[in-house]
Amino acid sequence: MIQKLALKSADSSGGSLVVVLYFMRRIDEVESFVKTKMTMMQVHVDAMDKKIESKVGGLRREFSDKIEENTGEVNHRFEKLDSKSEMLEKKLGELGAVEFLSKEDLENIFGDLMNVKGADNGDMKVSLDDIIMTTRDRLLKESQRLGRVDYALSTGGAMVVRHSKPFIIRKVRRWFRKISLTTVYRDSKNMLKPSFGEPDQCFPIKGDSGFVHIRLRTTIIPEAITLEHVDKQAVAYDRSRAPKNYRVYGCHRGYNADIAIEIGKIFLLAEFSYNLEKSNAQTFNVLDSVGSGLVDTVRLDFTTNHGNPSHTCINRL
Repeated sequence: MIQKLALKSADSSGGSLVVVLYFMRRIDEVESFVKTKMTMMQVHVDAMDKKIESKVGGLRREFSDKIEENTGEVNHRFEKLDSKSEMLEKKLGELGAVEFLSKEDLENIFGDLMNVKGADNGDMKVSLDDIIMTTRDRLLKESQRLGRVDYALSTGGAMVVRHSKPFIIRKVRRWFRKISLTTVYRDSKNMLKPSFGEPDQCFPIKGDSGFVHIRLRTTIIPEAITLEHVDKQAVAYDRSRAPKNYRVYGCHRGYNADIAIEIGKIFLLAEFSYNLEKSNAQTFNVLDSVGSGLVDTVRLDFTTNHGNPSHTCINRL
């Protein structure tokens, strides 16, 4: 509001006082108006602050509740995962405690279970319990059949360290000639693991005679030697590849694992013949003259097989 006042120079001093009082009144009015508006604005600001604080507090509480809820769910899931991990660890421990099995053995067991389940009811799911139970059953039958602990088991630490020339197919023959004569053929481990009587799970050696050096999984006093070949009930399998006449020697090399086995430094453990008309797993006691001699390495010599001139298959020793 602007007011223009025209004052004459001749006005009296009383008129000037009236003007001053008028302006002071108007100033007071403006100040009162501004204070009122500021008070109202402050009230609105305070109300807005409270409203915002209430909303933020609600959101904070809701967010905290969500976090606590999700944390509880996550913790529950972690507990379930820990429980499953412990169960899996226990199952794997049980599987490992049963006996040593190779990856190929487990794959064969898994394949057999898949075939059985598919044939029975079309259910192709195989659980870890199924594998453990089947493995136990097979190994129990194996241990009952042999009746002895196998110290020449590859998955237990035994290994083939040397052998005569293997029988290999033509396409890999050139490759094998390039490697050292001390190289051990990869299929040699087949003779040191359970074959469950299945064909072609063997170590083939060229010709009808040969030898294999085997490092046992620990030092022992040998009691008996078991030789296994394919079950005679196997269909369409040429059993003439089975070795026939054997000599098994033993020695103790200790930590001198690189020392070659020489006939003059080892002693005879057993000499026997494998009979195709008897059980596919045949056990022979060691000679009485061996006494309590310590053995950690054996040499298997076979001088003949059952009529196959091309190669001889050793399924398991």
